[in-house]
Amino acid sequence: MVERLKFSIVASFMRTLALLLTLLISARAAVSAPAAAFSRPNIVFIISDDHGTDALGSYGNPVVKTPHLDALAADGTRFTHAFGTTASCSPSRSVILTGLHNHRNGMYGLEHQVHHFQSFNDIKSLPVLLEAAGYRTARIGKFHVAPESVYQFQTVLSAGTANDPASLGRSPVEMANRAREFVSARDERPFFLFYATDDPHRANEVLPSGKPTFDTYPRPNRFGNRPEGYPGVTEVIYRPEDVIVPSFLPDTPESRAELAEYYQSVSRLDQGVGRLVQLLKESGHYERTLIVYISDNGVAFPGAKTTVYDPGIHLPCIVRAPGRKNPGSVQSAMISWTDLTPTLLDVAGALPAGAKFHGRSFRGGLDGEALAEWDEIFASHTLHEVTMYYPMRALRTRQYKLIVNLASALPYPFALDLKQSPTWIGLQRAGGIIYGKRPIAQFIQRPQFELYDLAADPHEVRNLADNPKHQELKQTLITRLRAFQERTLDPWIHKWDYE
Repeated sequence: MVERLKFSIVASFMRTLALLLTLLISARAAVSAPAAAFSRPNIVFIISDDHGTDALGSYGNPVVKTPHLDALAADGTRFTHAFGTTASCSPSRSVILTGLHNHRNGMYGLEHQVHHFQSFNDIKSLPVLLEAAGYRTARIGKFHVAPESVYQFQTVLSAGTANDPASLGRSPVEMANRAREFVSARDERPFFLFYATDDPHRANEVLPSGKPTFDTYPRPNRFGNRPEGYPGVTEVIYRPEDVIVPSFLPDTPESRAELAEYYQSVSRLDQGVGRLVQLLKESGHYERTLIVYISDNGVAFPGAKTTVYDPGIHLPCIVRAPGRKNPGSVQSAMISWTDLTPTLLDVAGALPAGAKFHGRSFRGGLDGEALAEWDEIFASHTLHEVTMYYPMRALRTRQYKLIVNLASALPYPFALDLKQSPTWIGLQRAGGIIYGKRPIAQFIQRPQFELYDLAADPHEVRNLADNPKHQELKQTLITRLRAFQERTLDPWIHKWDYE
């Protein structure tokens, strides 16, 4: 009897021990699963609308207040030679999300209203590829690409209509708050959040008649600023006399008044970035999240937006990567927006086998490490609005830029928000013939070739294309540009033959 009792106690003990071991193994597995999943970082992709390097503290502007973006740069890497490939909203966003120039992905111009450009149905975009790799995906704010099946996100936290005064994209702190549940979810899968503000795009204001317009002359465009402000935002007001007028703009009262409004819009989006970063920290995700900040194109003034001059395509890029070893780094590699999708897929371990992007991954330079042979970028612009046909292709090196205007017989067309800007209207009414440092006549009627020495002429106003001393260089750059068109299947390469 005693022996049987001893055996029962021992058996019970062994069963209890086995149960404890099973629970311990299960618990360890539960802990290790999220850790393994998060070996692939979360990705937060922040994109603003029409924000140039001219209005960021970390890029050298001592007046504009951008403390949160500057803090992101101080904790990450600031790219000094980052370039969009086209200074137009929808085409640029299509490049950003596909790694393909817009002449290949099909979004030749704006997506909304009568413009109605769309990418080809067989294009595989960044959110689709990340979802296939196991990421949760969500977008909030301005979208402005199509079709939705190509740029599919699992979760739409807010719909964003282009130039809509009621869009949530003008309220960046609200945008961040609405994304809170998504970034804080208890889910072992990594996430991809596409956070796209309307700021600091010009405001399409509604007249008492109900007609929308950008023309507010003589009052400056408000760039989305409004007297009642936005939830969670402490508006930063600037005086026109304090702003810094970039060299490509005229120093006029109208220009200064508009730049003051532009700065205010930039400071508002900066507060949205700050709130989003705060939520990432509160949720415990900040240290395992790759954060990217860029703009789609340069500021919405003539001379920048819809051009391939540097004010239109030389853009901010700040990347803060998990596990960084050199916070506050500066990266001088020349990257373009075609490189973003392959880089993010590389970071996520999701680069498709045999994928043929026009860009390449700069993952090795995310912490500021030097990248060899990153010394040129290409630009490709065809339309903005559907009536604005003006195909341009460009090659930019560290010293030179070649622009080919493939329909140079046409006058350069103006986007509605630029033509109706008080800055442009004011100069026209004053009888001005110089816009910034460029003659207006030269700005509107352009030659087939433009060649600039950016070291000697950073303002891109002295065209060397017909200079006998630069013919060999010109032909070399033309050859390289045509080779780019050939390998990227540019339909406009035929313009060399028949026009």
